[in-house]
Amino acid sequence: MPEKTSHRSGIKLDKERCKGCMLCVEVCQRKVLEPAKGVNKKGMGYVVVAAAGKCSGCGLCVMMCPDCGIEIS
Repeated sequence: MPEKTSHRSGIKLDKERCKGCMLCVEVCQRKVLEPAKGVNKKGMGYVVVAAAGKCSGCGLCVMMCPDCGIEIS
């Protein structure tokens, strides 16, 4: 039987689209995302990638983001 490998995806966040709702942080079971310490140009809190290596590419954060600010490749 072939060995299973996990597909690691690249996750990209657009901090200028983010309004800091943190829905993506809440839905990520692997704790890949976390709140940033600063604000974006609109004065809103935003999310950063804290542990890209843990991302499985499931896409839950993309589906949850109301501002279409997350992309997985």
